[in-house]
Amino acid sequence: MIIPAIDLIDGKVVRLFQGDYAQKTDYAVNPIDVVSDYAEQGAQWLHIVDLTGAKDTDRRQLALIKSMVETGKMRFQAGGGIRHEADVKQLLDIGVSRVVIGSLAVKQPDVIRQWLTTYGGERIVLALDINIDAQGNKLIATHGWQENSGVALDDLLGDLLASGAQHVLCTDISRDGTLAGANHQLYTEMSARFPTVAWQASGGIGSLDDISVLKPTGVKGVILGRALLEGKFTVAEAIQCWQNA
Repeated sequence: MIIPAIDLIDGKVVRLFQGDYAQKTDYAVNPIDVVSDYAEQGAQWLHIVDLTGAKDTDRRQLALIKSMVETGKMRFQAGGGIRHEADVKQLLDIGVSRVVIGSLAVKQPDVIRQWLTTYGGERIVLALDINIDAQGNKLIATHGWQENSGVALDDLLGDLLASGAQHVLCTDISRDGTLAGANHQLYTEMSARFPTVAWQASGGIGSLDDISVLKPTGVKGVILGRALLEGKFTVAEAIQCWQNA
């Protein structure tokens, strides 16, 4: 499935290069218009990152996200700085279908296990962003990619799957925002190792060929951000490519 992504800062659509707020690109599009456009092209889901809320949970863009959800044109998964159960409840209460949880899964896995039990694995997406070292170890980064947790992807997943985790959005940080192609070897390996996980591939996709390469890996979703905003291809073209790959 093709899942377009939209990053929001203070109501504006933006993209960060490898998670760096200092390397921000603004796009002159209205978030509600983006929802309508992508839905008309066939998108069934939208991935929302609330970058304002990630920095300051008191400024979470709930009103905007609610307006996007209330279009009724697709389903939504949203995150950005989810630190407390109240954050999860807020997003679910305004109609978000899945809450995306990142750093907290590493820092407080016991809390995530509890949320998986309370809300079910279908309502939670684990966003695990990784750096791959020279030895091939997949180490999860936290705090907007600014810190390396030292926790291996395989170890954390093995722990959380037992509590019902189903959806994992995995980003190879070195590829994000580069349009240089996704790390298809990573997703092939992880899909084989954890076949019950509905993997979402993210980072580096800049062409339709990059999408085609991902189809045999076993991922269930492909997150597309910068490439769509910069007109490398359309949502409709991406969906057609995925269906025909």
